[in-house]
Amino acid sequence: MADKNASYYFRTEKLTVGYDGRPLIKEIGMQVRRGEILTLIGPNGGGKSTILKSITRQLKTISGTVYLENESLQKLSGKELSQKMAVVLTERMQSELMTCEDIVATGRYPYTGTLGILTDEDRAKVHEAMELVHALDLCDRDFKAISDGQRQRIMLARAICQEPEIIILDEPTSYLDIRHKLELLSILKRLVAQSQVAVIMSLHELDLAQKISDRVICVHGEYIDRYGTPEEVFTPDYIQKLYDITDGTYDPLFGCVELAANKAAPEVFVIGGGGSAIPTYRRLQREDIPFATGVLHENDIDYEVAKSLASVVIAEREFEPVSEKKLQEALEILRTCGQVICCVPSFGTMNARNARLLEESERLGK
Repeated sequence: MADKNASYYFRTEKLTVGYDGRPLIKEIGMQVRRGEILTLIGPNGGGKSTILKSITRQLKTISGTVYLENESLQKLSGKELSQKMAVVLTERMQSELMTCEDIVATGRYPYTGTLGILTDEDRAKVHEAMELVHALDLCDRDFKAISDGQRQRIMLARAICQEPEIIILDEPTSYLDIRHKLELLSILKRLVAQSQVAVIMSLHELDLAQKISDRVICVHGEYIDRYGTPEEVFTPDYIQKLYDITDGTYDPLFGCVELAANKAAPEVFVIGGGGSAIPTYRRLQREDIPFATGVLHENDIDYEVAKSLASVVIAEREFEPVSEKKLQEALEILRTCGQVICCVPSFGTMNARNARLLEESERLGK
C-alpha cells in the first residue's frame, strides 16, 4: 500500500513544543508539499514562533517527530539540513564588520569546503539572489547600518542563495512598507512556482495571508485551533473568535477589519450602491455619526461594508429590482434622519425605486 504521507515534503507527527519541558502547543500535525505555502496565523504569544523554532531545531521539541521527505529531521546532520532548509527568523543576526554581500554569502557555506572559500559560481549565486530581492545596491553596505526592512531583504537573499527545498520564515513582512511587503511575498510566490520550494511562514497581516497561502494553520490555545484552506479559515465568525475581536468586525471579502459601528438611532441616511458610498460610510464612522443606508442589493460592494459600519441597512435580494416594500422601509427611516447624502450619480433598472428616496429628501429639504 502506498504511503499516504509520501506526497508531503514536510510533515509533523504528534509534535509537542514548549519551553523547559513545559508544553505550549500539543500534538501538532502539519504538512506541506513542495510548491506550496503554509502560513501560521493567530494572536501574539500564541506560539507561532515557538513552532517555527522547534521545526528548525533551534528549540528542542518535547515529543513527536518532524519529517523531511519521510526522514526524521533529527537524523540529518547540520550540513545536510542546511542544504535542504533555509531559515529567516525575526531575531537580528549578530554580525561584526560584515557587508550585506558577506551576509548573503553565508548562505553558500553548506556547499563550500572547511575553509568556507567561495567559488566564482558561489559568488554568482550570491549576486543573483541579491538581484532577485532588489538589494544589489546594498552589496558593500555594513549590514548593521541598514534599515530593518533592508535587513529582511538581505536575509531573504541569504536564504535564496542557499538553494533550499524548504524555507521557514517568521514574520518576514515585519518592518517592511507596503511596497516591500508585496515585493517580498511576490518573490516567495515565484520561488514556489518556479523552483517548487516549500514555504512555511508566520504572518500578522491577515489580508496577505489570505491571498498568498495554500493552507493556513491557526495557532491558539494548547492545540492547533483550525487547519485548512484560506476559504475555510477566513470567515467573519471564525476570525473574530480566533483573535477575540470585540470592537469591530472582520470582512473576508476585503480581507480587512472594520472598526465598531455606532449602533445608535441613525442621524444620516446614505443613498448608495456600486461602491459609491464606501468613502462616506468610512467618514461617518470616523466621526462617530450613526447612519442608515439603502436600498442596497446583497451582492453590492457597498452592502459588505455597510453591514459592518451602518446602524441600519435596508437590503434587497441580489439580482432583484428594489421592491416597493423595501423602498417603504427606507423611506420610513429616511424621514427620521436629519440629513440625507446621495452618493450615486444616477439610477438604473434594478435600483430605480431609490430615485424616490432622493426625491423625498429634496421635498423634506434634507
